[in-house]
Amino acid sequence: MARRIDVTGAGGVRLAAWEFADPPKTDPEPDAPGVLLLHGLMGRASHWASTARWLAERHRAVALDQRGHGQSEKDPQAAYSREAYVEDAEAAVEQLGLAPAVLIGHAMGALTAWQLAAKRPDLVRGLVICDMRASALGAASQREWAQWFRSWPVPFATLADVRKWFGEDDPWVERPNPSRGEFYAEVMHESADGWRPAFDPEQMLRTRESWVYDAHWEELAQVRCPALVVRGLDGELGRAEAQEMVRVLPRGEYAEVAEAGHLVHYDRPVAWRSAVEPFLASVLGD
Repeated sequence: MARRIDVTGAGGVRLAAWEFADPPKTDPEPDAPGVLLLHGLMGRASHWASTARWLAERHRAVALDQRGHGQSEKDPQAAYSREAYVEDAEAAVEQLGLAPAVLIGHAMGALTAWQLAAKRPDLVRGLVICDMRASALGAASQREWAQWFRSWPVPFATLADVRKWFGEDDPWVERPNPSRGEFYAEVMHESADGWRPAFDPEQMLRTRESWVYDAHWEELAQVRCPALVVRGLDGELGRAEAQEMVRVLPRGEYAEVAEAGHLVHYDRPVAWRSAVEPFLASVLGD
């Protein structure tokens, strides 16, 4: 189960945070170590549900719907800059009383996590980076994403159509991937003419534009807490770059998950847990 808690982010943007526990807890345990989970671009807090449930056995696990995503505010006039996303995560840690927290981020959420860890080391005791590159991706990558969004056959008539397109028919899919179909089905909402994404693709491009042209090695080197870099064997983060990230991190460690793509925690939840849990135990002293 998940309990919604409202957070006020940068510029007054309303954010939805979700505390996971079974049964749900009305009051947080004061001594439970805090963990903040940050989804990737186009994701939502519920994508962390499997991870958050096992975390909640020993920790206070909270997943954040980041601005423009999930049930958080999608104000077209709001900032969708790196600074805004980092300040939102900072606000969540402080307003929810999670500090010093372990930050677990996937893709864009991982970048936000390590930028916050570099900015506010007092708030972060550990960091898990899941399948996010530190190198610049460049203008060609941004153009490819814009073209990809335009290729979506929206509106989808049914959620089954969503699952099939993203799991099989999407030209970016090399082989059938049911978990990818489920991932995208989870970010659709029903409208009068069918199923559409719960986010604005233009906002997603604006958000992505704030990081794709720059490398982020400098901030990575400023992370002083223990950090684990996790990559899916078939993900977007290559082994050589992942190992260089570990080298650059002052207290970096490395793990990879076999038979997993970019959506490591979603593709292979059991193997993901096996990769992450020992690191958390060492950081939190379980």
